[in-house]
Amino acid sequence: MGRLFGTDGVRGVANADLTAELALGLSVAAAHVLAEAGTFEGHRPTAVVGRDPRASGEFLEAAVVAGLASAGVDVLRVGVLPTPAVAYLTGSLGADIGVMLSASHNAMPDNGIKFFARGGHKLADELEDRIETVYEQHRTGEPWARPTGGGVGRVTDYTEGFDRYVAHLIGVLPNRLDGLKVVLDEAHGAAARVSPEAFARAGAEVVTIGAEPDGLNINEGCGSTHLALLRTAVVEHGADLGIAHDGDADRCLAVDARGEEVDGDQILAVLALAMREAGHLRKDTVVGTVMSNLGFKMAMEREGINLVQTAVGDRYVLESMKAEGFALGGEQSGHVIVLDHATTGDGTLTGLMLAARVAATGRTLADLAGVMQRLPQVLVNVPDVDKSRVDTSPELATAVAAAERDLGDTGRVLLRKSGTEPLVRVMVEAADIEQARAVAGQLADVVKSALG
Repeated sequence: MGRLFGTDGVRGVANADLTAELALGLSVAAAHVLAEAGTFEGHRPTAVVGRDPRASGEFLEAAVVAGLASAGVDVLRVGVLPTPAVAYLTGSLGADIGVMLSASHNAMPDNGIKFFARGGHKLADELEDRIETVYEQHRTGEPWARPTGGGVGRVTDYTEGFDRYVAHLIGVLPNRLDGLKVVLDEAHGAAARVSPEAFARAGAEVVTIGAEPDGLNINEGCGSTHLALLRTAVVEHGADLGIAHDGDADRCLAVDARGEEVDGDQILAVLALAMREAGHLRKDTVVGTVMSNLGFKMAMEREGINLVQTAVGDRYVLESMKAEGFALGGEQSGHVIVLDHATTGDGTLTGLMLAARVAATGRTLADLAGVMQRLPQVLVNVPDVDKSRVDTSPELATAVAAAERDLGDTGRVLLRKSGTEPLVRVMVEAADIEQARAVAGQLADVVKSALG
């Protein structure tokens, strides 16, 4: 697996890359590292452990719980809940560690481990690096310090976590959803119970699809990565809108009453206006990434809202929000962070807030999302090139400048180096899809000749 920790925890094929031994060892290492960092402050530590419904989550959960308890950590096992629920419970229960077992939108054979610190926040990079170092040291022979007798951790099934999290979601909504009919696609994932319950308690009439997880069908042809079923269901049921989550429900995409997709940028635009109207959009600023659609940027400028753009990845969005005190941020993919109410992307919360805006205004989702025109966006991957020269090639710089002149104010060019592969991503936006495709193709040819 190379370096164990990626941008979103440790992921791999369960029982091949991500084994029970690795899960147990990382959990013990996390307990030791956080103890050394003074996180436990001399008290007996507690951890919240949750998972998505993947079959492999059953044995990986057992390994994580065993590792933590063997290191003297008391464990609250919350079962199948969304990633943002585990983050919320870690904070609200005053736990020292949160652990979520999920591979999010990945296919069923994968799984992952994500650690949260006290307060429900993602671990700092230096702590992840230290956990990995300590794990490797002990894997190669150094013995762990092991408590005995009353020093070992105790394990409790915390069944109250479900209701506590749902109550939190309902409690932060600005208004009820009475009169709305909503179709929810749960991706056969972690929100299969939580999301329908929350929408129903908030007053919506709920229709569910993809809400029968069996451990093997997570993300299979449904959810936020496969919107066709939701589009059809919304139209067939005459619903006001549809909401789609991914496997661990940290994402939310939507479908309007006509069956048209409403992506993360459009959701951010709707929520930004709603939060500004309520006085909750701090510094009149929303945070996106460099991949945010140009139409989103143009809409925010027109509405007098500042847009801060970060590198691609919700972790960078969150870092910017925390550093500058911003309240709202997210990505086109549907990772939306409302920092006053969540420490990570929360798909159920996002869906509820979007539906609440529809209910409060009496406007359709299509009308609300129409605040921005989503410009056609074409992405071309150019493999087997020297990506290190993408920012220094004179030939490439000349070609990009020429493309930007041709596109004018209603187009954009972005060249990005892949973080894991020897390729360059060419992204072009334009008012016309054919123009975007033509420019992207031309630039891809230049990348190949200049960097190949």
